[in-house]
Amino acid sequence: MLYGQGVGKSHSKIILIGEHAVVYGYPAIALPLKNIEVTCQIVPATKSWELFEADTLSMAVFVSLESLGLEGAKIRCQISSMIPEKRGMGSSAAVSIAAIRAVFDYFKKDLDASLLETLVNRAEMIAHMNPSGLDAKTCLSDRAIKFIRNVGFSELAIDLNAKLIIADTGIYGHTREAIQKVEENGQEALSHLRVIGQLTNQVEQAIAEKDLSGLGKALSACHRELASIGVSCPEADCLVETAENAGALGAKMSGGGLGGCIIALAEDEKKAKEIVERLREKGAKDIWIESL
Repeated sequence: MLYGQGVGKSHSKIILIGEHAVVYGYPAIALPLKNIEVTCQIVPATKSWELFEADTLSMAVFVSLESLGLEGAKIRCQISSMIPEKRGMGSSAAVSIAAIRAVFDYFKKDLDASLLETLVNRAEMIAHMNPSGLDAKTCLSDRAIKFIRNVGFSELAIDLNAKLIIADTGIYGHTREAIQKVEENGQEALSHLRVIGQLTNQVEQAIAEKDLSGLGKALSACHRELASIGVSCPEADCLVETAENAGALGAKMSGGGLGGCIIALAEDEKKAKEIVERLREKGAKDIWIESL
């Protein structure tokens, strides 16, 4: 049987609050970034698909073919992505989702949500050893996701009529090194992580009450806690300060740290654009504005 092509898409994500503290049992909240996408196209090839260990794309295609009993399929994969790698925006999970969807589309096979999530988590686990599953869950969702380790995931409805700015420092994040810093800081770090846990609960309450001011203050407070345990970086600190000085209701680094992105809360589109202009002047690379 001859096949034409298969196409699959997914979107990005960002951590709103709770990074690092989530490892210690505190909640984290992640947001889907539905306008920042990756597209995967599967087309015929002259040789069978080859598996490269620890490569997310390769692993995602492999687990898809294995699930379909088509391990020897002659296909190749083309990726078009708006999501920068190693910035805490779920690039790996999004690529996995898009690739799995593309493989199933190529072979005209049904793919339900449960199987898709199972295959994504399997690909991510093989490629990244022990992921929490938060990236995959958020990249699969249209709603914000709250995660508590050993408890699970729940969806959060957000309707704030506000804007969230995501600004890329242009520097790869270094999650493993950041985690090591937290561990090295011992008891001092634990006190900061406890505060981050409290701030995450405040953020959830502010979202429910549509309290933009309270939300913004909690985000900025969280950045100070993360900076105190050494997981921020000068470039992120600069962009956070720039956003706040430009009128952001709050701003913080996002993700593992030591690079990656910052986020900033703006009350409306006009203010968001003003903040974006200042961030560009301070050297931010890619910048996106998402509705909250």
